Amino acid sequence: MTRVLVLNGPNLGRLGSREPDVYGSTTFADLAALCRDAGRRLDLSVDVRQTDDEAELIRWVHEAADERLPIVLNPAAFTHYSYGLRDALAQRTAPLVEVHISNPAAREEFRHTSVVAGVATGTIAGFGMMSYVLALQAVAELLAESPADS
Repeated sequence: MTRVLVLNGPNLGRLGSREPDVYGSTTFADLAALCRDAGRRLDLSVDVRQTDDEAELIRWVHEAADERLPIVLNPAAFTHYSYGLRDALAQRTAPLVEVHISNPAAREEFRHTSVVAGVATGTIAGFGMMSYVLALQAVAELLAESPADS
């Protein structure tokens, strides 16, 4: 079973109470359970994490690169300005799927640019919590296409 990190940036720990008109009523705990369940169905071991700390998120990305782990990443606000995160992600050694609950292109202008998209395998956005399930499906497909060396 391949381990996958599902990493979440700032304010996503407040899902369920944060802007429910944009993000819905699903809590972060519900999202984590959804990801783990989807992972089991896809033969993936899903490790779901959230931080409001940019340095911690970068450390997790380094861990993934060192261990050759795929990443599903919702960088949240870091999407639009964190060149440190972008540079860490450029060191990836496995698939990286950027994910967003809402569609950033349909929101405020400052959300239209992702500094991490250029180093991601792909981006899935706008499907609510299902964006994570779709991202995990994409990771499973990418892994099936390119089996690990060994």
